[in-house]
Amino acid sequence: MSATHPDLPSAETEALDAYSRTVVAAAETLGPSVANLRMTRRTRRGRAEGGGSAVAIAPDGYLLTSAHVVEGALDGVAAFDDGRETRIAVVGADPLSDLAVVRTDARDLHAAQLGDAERLRVGQLVVAIGNPNGFANSVTAGVVSALGRSLPVGRRGGPRRLVENVIQTDAALNPGNSGGALAVASGRVVGINTALAGIGLGLAVPINDATRALVAALIADGHVRRAQLGVAVAPRPLPPALAKRLGRSHALAVLDVVEGGAAARGGITTGDLLVSLDGVALTDATDLQRLMIAEQIGRPLEAVVARAGRERPFTLTPDELEG
Repeated sequence: MSATHPDLPSAETEALDAYSRTVVAAAETLGPSVANLRMTRRTRRGRAEGGGSAVAIAPDGYLLTSAHVVEGALDGVAAFDDGRETRIAVVGADPLSDLAVVRTDARDLHAAQLGDAERLRVGQLVVAIGNPNGFANSVTAGVVSALGRSLPVGRRGGPRRLVENVIQTDAALNPGNSGGALAVASGRVVGINTALAGIGLGLAVPINDATRALVAALIADGHVRRAQLGVAVAPRPLPPALAKRLGRSHALAVLDVVEGGAAARGGITTGDLLVSLDGVALTDATDLQRLMIAEQIGRPLEAVVARAGRERPFTLTPDELEG
């Protein structure tokens, strides 16, 4: 029987007890799978120490973390809640999803069970486990505050991209939580936490089918291949007559064209409106981003462009995006 608090009605006490039991169960399930990463990286001033978190995803040494945690790393150590410490090597990192895979020498890791962020609901209880400010295996809890957020990521001086459908939570995340687990009550991991957004705003890169494909590519090849057209775009209204005919209001305005890139070779110029590509309507930059997968590299794609108020067909053959 639960002990009752003298200032709380028994129903409220039971609800708090149920909440505590849920958080405790999730933390106990997932705790052995979360590691504290200590990274040594090269900087302009020499070597520097940094930290973060990681989640074991396979017994034979593979851990999932954030790409920015391992960026520029020379070497590192993973420490687990059973006291073990083992050296790690970076298997692959993808700054454009802010995900990375590292591997330890250990072959008996307690692998976490991966869930599906597509099944999350706003208001759902979630638990975050990581190593904020070096405090190992810290647990915070909260709810899913919002879904469908976008997180700008990418290496400094390199390509930039939006990670879509990012999870927002009020579970406290601080520096060092990056790379740690965001889990549901069952202990299944639904997100990889990031502290990039800053203190007071918790965000996590979702675990879903797309994430699993990225992780598989990182393990197999050490990198993720993506296509590109060589354009900078932004949403713009369609001419009224064309908007009425298409039944939508926006397309993508071409703001800049990379010399020698796929779009330039195909005849696209600044000021054009990209209406569709490969039969997919383009109304937002993320519509184009979703199409730029490895399978599109070198494949001719039919594009429909609005120029001077009229639709025109073009054939564009995407190049591979260089990191």
